[in-house]
Amino acid sequence: MRIWDISPGYLNRESLLGEHRELHGIVSIYINNKRGYASHPQTKRWKECLPALYMRHILLVEEMRLRGYKHESPLPVSLFKEENFTIDWPPYLDSPARQFDILKEKYKHKKEKGRIPLPKHAQMLWAQHKYSVLARDPNLYSMLGKRAVQAFDENSFIEFAEILTNLLRTPPTIGGVRNALEHIWGYVSEIATREEKEKAFTGEEMLLEVIVDILKRSHNEYLFQQTALVDIAAWMRIKKEIFMNKNNHEKA
Repeated sequence: MRIWDISPGYLNRESLLGEHRELHGIVSIYINNKRGYASHPQTKRWKECLPALYMRHILLVEEMRLRGYKHESPLPVSLFKEENFTIDWPPYLDSPARQFDILKEKYKHKKEKGRIPLPKHAQMLWAQHKYSVLARDPNLYSMLGKRAVQAFDENSFIEFAEILTNLLRTPPTIGGVRNALEHIWGYVSEIATREEKEKAFTGEEMLLEVIVDILKRSHNEYLFQQTALVDIAAWMRIKKEIFMNKNNHEKA
């Protein structure tokens, strides 16, 4: 049993669907008071962090949707009680850098890999996370980008893995999401159809949808391998779900 902390984009199909299944198992233990794996370290570490577990589920679902998998097993939104989106996340059982090592060993003899290639060094890790960072803090984006240029050793990778994984646990800003998506749009707008250009700026959610459609047909691997495609989608979805849930309660 394992609930990963790194982006679900790094998981292959087996690991992605396996984590989704195990996450539902953990939720069932807490909701239905089942014993099962109640004493497992992975289960215990989420006990006081159910909103974070709900958010991890949203990330998995958005990754599944991006890859074209159907999802028909939502969690009860009541698990997420953080209206200000300040989530308490559990400590890591394995550091983010160690989780990458575990996946490298796990996938060593397997043909199928994740959507995002496992990073070989800090610069590659940074390149995969850069738009997720931009969606949160442009100053940090600039600072980390400069540091990544000289990040060659193992300690740099360990440090970057921790910083970036921690950062993705925080919600992006509205302006940051717009900024990040517009940066990506700048690379694909020239091959967008007239209809896509009209749809793109009717809202951030539609802009992301159009970007993903273009990336899929253009086979732009570099941009399609960005953590931001799922990261931003997940935070937009959670805000929409909480808003709708709040409105339903007010009407009732």
